[in-house]
Amino acid sequence: MADKNLTAGLEDYLEAIYIAQNKNKTVKGIDVARMLNISRASVSEALSKLVSKGLITYESYGTISFTPTGHTEAEKVYNTHNTLKSFFQTVLNISPEEASENACKIEHIISKSVLAEIKDFTDYCNNHPEIINEYRQRKDNGKNLSDRKISGSTPSDIETE
Repeated sequence: MADKNLTAGLEDYLEAIYIAQNKNKTVKGIDVARMLNISRASVSEALSKLVSKGLITYESYGTISFTPTGHTEAEKVYNTHNTLKSFFQTVLNISPEEASENACKIEHIISKSVLAEIKDFTDYCNNHPEIINEYRQRKDNGKNLSDRKISGSTPSDIETE
């Protein structure tokens, strides 16, 4: 059985392999090194860890393949990233580059329940574009979008106008 306690770094490798496989079908360590802009030695070390966790099969300089568990884990990371990126772009109107960068950071720590709420809200907004349009109009006009003014960094510092 696979040990699924993964670091953010190992999740990034899974996601990179998943993306590369969806584009090329066959992926080698050098492909992952190029995608992530890191050394071949670092990739080899990470791939060894993924093998030991039962998530991929790989022999030095050979093709990388997912185990069924590895494919499932990689798909989860990929889908989490895309859900967050979609929320940032669609709802918050963040640029694709910034949305992707932030999604990559958050995808490793977000809870399943918060992710589900973000996905549901993004889907709702996609089905009700008037909500996003009103939000953007109010924001563009410099109007406050809430009745609260944050004056500090703790919950007790939130004041109601």
